Amino acid sequence: MSLRNAPRPAAVYGVDIGKNIFHVVGLDSGGEPVQRARFRRDTLLQFFERAAPTIVGMESCAGSQWIARRLQALGHKVRLIPAQFVKPYVKSNKSDIIDAEAIAEAATRPTMRFAAVKSEEQADLQALHRVRDQMIGTRTRLINQMRAFCLEYGVALRQGAGLFKLDLPLVL
Repeated sequence: MSLRNAPRPAAVYGVDIGKNIFHVVGLDSGGEPVQRARFRRDTLLQFFERAAPTIVGMESCAGSQWIARRLQALGHKVRLIPAQFVKPYVKSNKSDIIDAEAIAEAATRPTMRFAAVKSEEQADLQALHRVRDQMIGTRTRLINQMRAFCLEYGVALRQGAGLFKLDLPLVL
């Protein structure tokens, strides 16, 4: 990490999360920018290891939970903000650095609603529930499609996954 990107004292940092590039803006207690920096994935955490513990705001998006847990482990207070709540703080044309500044500003608002940082166990459980919901939805769509195909041949199958499993072998 270059000296140019060494952490400067800031009351709050805003991080715009990208796939490989992260933009960071530090604001002082008056809301004035004291630092603007750009990092690759591998250098972002190095930056925050050197920064004094403070508030770090990020949009709640893919990858934000992992980064939030790492920053909390370094002593920072992480505030995850749903994207729709950041938009009103963007002051001009959209760019990653402007987004990072808007995130930092939004993180300082006392009435802002923040998303919770999930533990790894909570994230794992949420992922399992989402996959299960998708599997059930896919199963339901396939059963309904098969029932429709059978109706084209005058065969009406009863509704429900259990009844479908019983009826289908009888008509094939």
